[in-house]
Amino acid sequence: MRQTDRDVIPVEHDQQTHRFLARLPSGTAVLAYLPAGPGLLELYSTYVPAPDRGRGIGGRLVETALGYARAEGMRVIPTCWYTAQWIREHPDSADLLATR
Repeated sequence: MRQTDRDVIPVEHDQQTHRFLARLPSGTAVLAYLPAGPGLLELYSTYVPAPDRGRGIGGRLVETALGYARAEGMRVIPTCWYTAQWIREHPDSADLLATR
């Protein structure tokens, strides 16, 4: 089995700036979030530089953010279209969605 880019790209969590980051040859991929209340994270923006799109890096950012939310006992509000779509395509993560 061949390793994919998403398997080898490390994702950093910068809690001070509320971002998950993947440093790539073409620039930095970012998933930005905001604390949205006690136990809530709003995942509001995902960006991957154009030359690195289609390699699973955006999904890797979302997986890392959701893993963090799960480990911290938090729920998420996916206002970013990409993050919302990723969660719809991976229903095993739906339990992390905040109920309104």
